[in-house]
Amino acid sequence: MNAWHLDARLADDTAPVIDLKLCEVRLMDDANHPWLVLVPKVADAVELIDLSPAQRDQLTAEIDTAARALKTLFKPHKLNVAALGNLVPQLHVHVIARYTHDIAWPRPVWGAANARPYGPEELVERVTALQQALAAR
Repeated sequence: MNAWHLDARLADDTAPVIDLKLCEVRLMDDANHPWLVLVPKVADAVELIDLSPAQRDQLTAEIDTAARALKTLFKPHKLNVAALGNLVPQLHVHVIARYTHDIAWPRPVWGAANARPYGPEELVERVTALQQALAAR
């Protein structure tokens, strides 16, 4: 059996936030949108059906936790939740806070605009706030 590891593309595009029971939670390095990526720590998981029923239930609970943290911290107009995996096959779920005035609205965030990387201080502040919000849940 293979050991779990984070896909290199996810590692390059995100910053670690917190480990939950099932998922590693990471922040997408795009300051255009408050955007979390949840990666189940399950070796070889590509699709939701690769998780056991208990793992799928846990993933749903962790998506809820992430969504509520984003809603509390950022007061978005809408939350987008998606597990696409077209470019990165490792199972991961995007939870994105959206606003009717954001750079991509009403389209999906992918390809709508170039990512705006966080500055070092902004990244630390964002990760710290998310860690606190997620740990409190």
